[in-house]
Amino acid sequence: MVAKQASILVVDDEPRLVRFVRTELESDGYRVLPANEGQAALRVLEREDVDLIILDIMLPGMDGFEVCRRVREFSTVPIVMLTAKGGEDDKVRGLELGADDYLTKPFGSRELIARVKAVLRRTKLPEAGKAPSVFSAGDLQIDFAQRKVIVRGREVKLSPTEYKLLYHLAINAGRVLLHEDLLRKVWGPQYRDEAEYLWVYIGHLRRKIEQDPNRPQWIQTRPGFGYVLEVAEVAT
Repeated sequence: MVAKQASILVVDDEPRLVRFVRTELESDGYRVLPANEGQAALRVLEREDVDLIILDIMLPGMDGFEVCRRVREFSTVPIVMLTAKGGEDDKVRGLELGADDYLTKPFGSRELIARVKAVLRRTKLPEAGKAPSVFSAGDLQIDFAQRKVIVRGREVKLSPTEYKLLYHLAINAGRVLLHEDLLRKVWGPQYRDEAEYLWVYIGHLRRKIEQDPNRPQWIQTRPGFGYVLEVAEVAT
């Protein structure tokens, strides 16, 4: 069976950058769908099955942040934001809106391909066979076989990155996982110093599963060390 060719939507209003990205990605076997502004990108998403979006922040009309926000209303497709050099605030804002990663301009072909492969690899959910079939702790249930998360009797939809983070916390329930270990397990070894990814996505998870995200019942911070899924009783 021939493997599916991954489709990547590239959204940028700079023709030279789009040509560069398209050439590099197509030479590596990807299918590239270009769009030069936000509304055009949303129209592509209506008709195409896209595996990844590379999205510039500085777009005419609707900026990349707004595009990201709108995409997250209906899709968990991974998004890589393109930011200007030194745009730390832009990086954090993009992650908070649901972006999965970022690339800083200017970037080379090797960095582009490596980042694309890393993000696509992260979207592959953990194999159910590596964990008990069901995790249950009070009002929190995780069906690893079905990859479903139930909180207080209601299914909660998580993005692949959010699920992967919760998965590693759950299979290590009661144990503190160091920041760098979680970053390595969820994002990959090259992200072990990217603390912003972790605290932003911990925030996403808390807003989705905790009754009061500001006073979390399950996902506890161990300042200076990491995080722990704190449960009184675990049933598997």
